[in-house]
Amino acid sequence: MKMKLETPKAVVEAREAKAGWNWFLELLVFALVFILATIGESIIAVPVQMYLMLTNEAYWSAVGNEDAELLANLVMEVTSSNAYMLMMLFANIAMILIVMLFCKLAQKRRMTTLGFVKKDIVKEYGIGLTVGFVFFTVAVLLCMITGSLRFDGLSSTFSLGIFVLFGLGYMIQGMAEEVLCRGYFLVSIGRRYPMWAAVMLNSLFFAALHLGNAGISPLAFVNLTLFGIFASVYFIKRGSLWGIGAFHSIWNFVQGNFYGIKVSGLTTSCTILESVSVEGRELINGGAFGLEGGLAVTLVLVAGILFLLNRPAKSTEC
Repeated sequence: MKMKLETPKAVVEAREAKAGWNWFLELLVFALVFILATIGESIIAVPVQMYLMLTNEAYWSAVGNEDAELLANLVMEVTSSNAYMLMMLFANIAMILIVMLFCKLAQKRRMTTLGFVKKDIVKEYGIGLTVGFVFFTVAVLLCMITGSLRFDGLSSTFSLGIFVLFGLGYMIQGMAEEVLCRGYFLVSIGRRYPMWAAVMLNSLFFAALHLGNAGISPLAFVNLTLFGIFASVYFIKRGSLWGIGAFHSIWNFVQGNFYGIKVSGLTTSCTILESVSVEGRELINGGAFGLEGGLAVTLVLVAGILFLLNRPAKSTEC
């Protein structure tokens, strides 16, 4: 079995535009870009959070009574609400714009070097959506077969309008993380170093971005790294960011809003199905982190990586 990792056209063009920096400097710049993107998201998020708090009658009651415990509970209630979660998803547009501006102005890169190629946009996005749905569904089936996950029917909290908004929000959120980690960071590292080094470095940092999530575990970190490797190889093989952006979006959307499973430790109430992770089977179902923290997802991602590595790269034109 011969596994080959080609240098994608995006990296070749980025090298021609501007030489890569030392890996340590690349990491520092990545951290700076991520901080700027986070600030941009906060500019959108904080006013909305304040509005949700200030329009809550219980908030003013807690302030008037100087009830710190009630205030803390209200903050938790607001930040776990559908309105807040949707706002955070849509706020990721700031990350996309900031990363694109940085690559354009500082690295002198064309948008094609981030993977935004014009050829087969609809086809690539459709393939990504399909593959992402199938991959996560296979992980769900593995959990069901092993008795690690069960479904209790349709959710009583489902709302079609909210469901559609979550779908749109995840289209932005999934693409934002791919723009940051694959379109920008992987290509930036690949300008100077071998592709395997670029793949591993961006994947580890992608996983590290989730260390603050609830329920994170060593296996969850491994799976997040594997997801980063899968996404990197997918991007390299297909030569386009549209497909893996769609894969990432549907992967998050379907586990939370379709199957009712926690998304990297985050819970949503607007789901089609009610699911229950069986206690004592956390090694397989991921426990408090969701399926991404269990062996079912490990198997799916490893199989996906091996499959991609043995596939020829797709010929792409801008």
